[in-house]
Amino acid sequence: MPDPQEDFKARAGRYSTEKYTLEIIDTVYTLILLLFFLFSGASKAWEEIVTRAIPSRFFNIPIYLFSLLILYYLLTLPLNLYRSYYLEHKFSLSTQRLSGWFLDQLKSGIIAYIMGLIITGAFYYILGVYKSTWWLLVSLFWIIFSLIMAKVFPLIIIPLFFKYKELSDEGLKERILRLADKMQVKILECFEIDFSKKTLKANAAFVGWGKTRRVILADTLKDKYSLDEIEVILAHEFAHYRLKHLLKFILVNSAATVVSFYFIYIHSAGVLNRLGLRSLSELSSLPLIFLYLMAFGIITQPLANYLSRVMERNADFMALTVTQKKEAFISMMDKLSLQNLADRKPPALIKFFFFDHPPIDERIQLAKSL
Repeated sequence: MPDPQEDFKARAGRYSTEKYTLEIIDTVYTLILLLFFLFSGASKAWEEIVTRAIPSRFFNIPIYLFSLLILYYLLTLPLNLYRSYYLEHKFSLSTQRLSGWFLDQLKSGIIAYIMGLIITGAFYYILGVYKSTWWLLVSLFWIIFSLIMAKVFPLIIIPLFFKYKELSDEGLKERILRLADKMQVKILECFEIDFSKKTLKANAAFVGWGKTRRVILADTLKDKYSLDEIEVILAHEFAHYRLKHLLKFILVNSAATVVSFYFIYIHSAGVLNRLGLRSLSELSSLPLIFLYLMAFGIITQPLANYLSRVMERNADFMALTVTQKKEAFISMMDKLSLQNLADRKPPALIKFFFFDHPPIDERIQLAKSL
């Protein structure tokens, strides 16, 4: 008879291999598109068409950005469709219909465009007014905008994709509030969302800050996990807050943002000259900014993943110490690995480049060692 554990390992391995291969292909393909658009002269030619038709800077920036995003979406649609829809259905991880997927894509696209327009508009305004310090001011704007988005994310973004409702299980809610009080974490409300309408995967989060801080439980988790298992999961989320991981990430990301824009400031002149562009203030240089930021993100991703894994391990340690529920933690990890088809022991190179959490087997080993 087939061994169920070996069958799971094989399925998880195939899923991980396809997922990470597609992620690499997507990254390389996007880099190629940006390079082609820049070095073929297409970006410059399109800027001339847009500015001739609409000379006003106030209107040609939105149109140029919109056309750029639409073109990118159409060119990457087949890969995106397979990666985020067909692959999930292939491994029985998704319950979403194709029409629902396209609706989510539309919502995501609108959000991405609005956010991109705000950032791009601010970038070109600052660049035009502050010639020598724009890199610092753009970085500060980017950081402040990111903080605002983190605050409004639970109120505006999540409800666009999932239905919120207050946690109906009073016993579970009371248990969560007692745990929060024990860990000195102030939460305003506990919610559940209808994950099951789109996916079979499970998740929980402690999101927002200030008056938007709240616990969110996916129904795929709330209905299938024991109270002890849910308590350990949320103790992990609360531990991130107690250990000030969000603040540390903000500081690290802020430093990375400043460094990346300063790098663009001091190194872009030579590249612009090769492209036949005069300065970054030209609309046709926008793909170059995307290229710089994407390349910087690729280079720094392994370090960011490492820092994240350290923080996740520390959060696991605190959750286990506070709850003293080792067996619940281990059973919860086993369930998560099955439900999310997680690669429990990935190759070192895959872990280095893609894992922002310790692999499941490492997290279970930590619990057993305590």
